[in-house]
Amino acid sequence: MLPIRSKASRARQSARNTPGSSSLSGTSRTERCLTNFLHSSYTNRQSSRGGRMRIGILGAGRMADALGTHWARAGHELAVSGRDPAKAAALAGRLGPAARAGTWEEAAVFGEVTLLAVRDHAVTEVLAAAGAARGTLDGRVLADCVNPVVQGRFTLATEGGPSMARRVAESTGARVVKAFNLCHEDVWRMRPPAFDGVPLAVPLCGDDPAALAAVRSLVTDLGCEPVDGGGLERAGLLEATAAFMIGLWVGGADARAVLPPLKYAFGAPG
Repeated sequence: MLPIRSKASRARQSARNTPGSSSLSGTSRTERCLTNFLHSSYTNRQSSRGGRMRIGILGAGRMADALGTHWARAGHELAVSGRDPAKAAALAGRLGPAARAGTWEEAAVFGEVTLLAVRDHAVTEVLAAAGAARGTLDGRVLADCVNPVVQGRFTLATEGGPSMARRVAESTGARVVKAFNLCHEDVWRMRPPAFDGVPLAVPLCGDDPAALAAVRSLVTDLGCEPVDGGGLERAGLLEATAAFMIGLWVGGADARAVLPPLKYAFGAPG
């Protein structure tokens, strides 16, 4: 169970996660002003640095490697952290001169976006080591690609409770965007991930417009198409989709074949 942040932090997170806040409906004037400021601040930083970002990565495994490789090629600066400092340093070395290795906390506070790319059972420990209880991630953009999938059963370890993304948001105060969780790491290594000439679509679930804008930019850096998946309240559906699809793939089924193309979504056209 992830620890819960302070009452004040929960209040701020509740304001960010109010349904409809991604479109700024139903928010207070103060909240709208804060959202506009954060979006403007993000846009200004991006413009001043030629579209480049500083990205902290919590994790030094295969997902961190696959996504980090694309982002390093796109010119972003990266800080990598992991349980094994030598492994994190080796990954930073492979990513090139724009990458460095550091502690969990150093990566958490490094830049405009933090990627959480660890096993679901390690999330509590990693966030604690990153200083979440002290507010290191409060208000930061955090892209969560963690899949809380029970191996062999392909069900959710979070079943009956909040999604992993919601738990991370409530325990850190971060502006969480669920993303990058539907594909195997080797799909993310493709240059670009495209099939029959069609770029991979990447659903994003989040409540904060500036956070979504930042993660959309990182999706396009992979050669993929960002797709609006709704607010953070829908992140659990995205996690469940991963569990279901992984079960189909492991069973040898073509998961893409279970759904019709968009033009046939409601039957034969015309």
